[in-house]
Amino acid sequence: MLGSVAKFSQRVSAKTKHPIGVALIERIPWDDLRVLVVVARTLSFRKAATALRTATTTVLRRIERLEELLEFRLFDRVPDGLLLTAEGRAVYVIAQEMELTNHKLRAHLDQNPTTRGTVRCSVTEGLGTAWILPQLAQFCRTHPSTIVELRCAMEVADVLHMEADVAVQLQRPARADAKALRLGRMHLYPFASKRYIELYGLPKSTDDIKQHRLVDQKAAQVEENIIPRLLNLPSIEGIVGFRTNTSTAHAHAIDLGMGIGGLPTYVMALGADLVPVDIGVRHQRDIWMTYHPDARDVRRVATFIDWLRTLFDSKRYPWFGDEFIHPRDLMGTPPPPDMGLASRTLFPKHRVKTA
Repeated sequence: MLGSVAKFSQRVSAKTKHPIGVALIERIPWDDLRVLVVVARTLSFRKAATALRTATTTVLRRIERLEELLEFRLFDRVPDGLLLTAEGRAVYVIAQEMELTNHKLRAHLDQNPTTRGTVRCSVTEGLGTAWILPQLAQFCRTHPSTIVELRCAMEVADVLHMEADVAVQLQRPARADAKALRLGRMHLYPFASKRYIELYGLPKSTDDIKQHRLVDQKAAQVEENIIPRLLNLPSIEGIVGFRTNTSTAHAHAIDLGMGIGGLPTYVMALGADLVPVDIGVRHQRDIWMTYHPDARDVRRVATFIDWLRTLFDSKRYPWFGDEFIHPRDLMGTPPPPDMGLASRTLFPKHRVKTA
């Protein structure tokens, strides 16, 4: 990788003998241009690799191949990332036009419901794994010609630049030109496992929490310093027993008795064998869906968007309503169909006892 970076940084920008046009672009595979578009938007090889779900070295290799074909440098390296060269900016403009044309062609071809096609959904890792994925089984049975690509990650996808067809996120969409809909509200409450309680007991108040162990999550879309604010503490360092960047590892750690941590109240509908910790602390986050203004022109995407909305219907699933329902009142709630495996995977009730 270091060799690739050095090669990239040393390439000399060259003037082309011919203007950049369709003839030149036609020599380049569309996949390479798609990589260029993402790198140009993020101005970072690492961020582009994350968005494309590939290795940074792969992104570097694609850009190098483009530069060899075009015979000029596309990006300049600067201390805080990358900058498009003048020639690179010209190619980027053309590549964006091709991306838009590709989207319109996809929408036109998709009018035939028997045509196989993909819907790309970006969603926060916990919601995607624990809530949406188990219910996708029925959707896929009902719509066998639709291939669902579920990207479970805490990073926000840029739907306006078509990084995803639809995104479910915990941040209100910042761009006014993107379609946005509030799906519901996620209520968060502190939980502990029975094993933890056997070992350490339960705190009775926020003052008691200093004598306990916490499970913490640091990731995009997780509010910074939310736990210290809720507990009215300057810091939680010293009482954090485990920290992770993923929601599933966070839930597993709480279930395994590694500490007390906040979880969505809907975990009780998943069969979590956890105990709510009543210390006068709770939190909520709005759940948002966002998509490109033209996304519904693609029939299968429109169908998927309508289906997603049903998963957060507060009449069917009251834990997503605006009003807080205590987790204790959700115990024994029948889970939606196909939730069994997700429940057993996230919160296994029968464990082998160890000495």
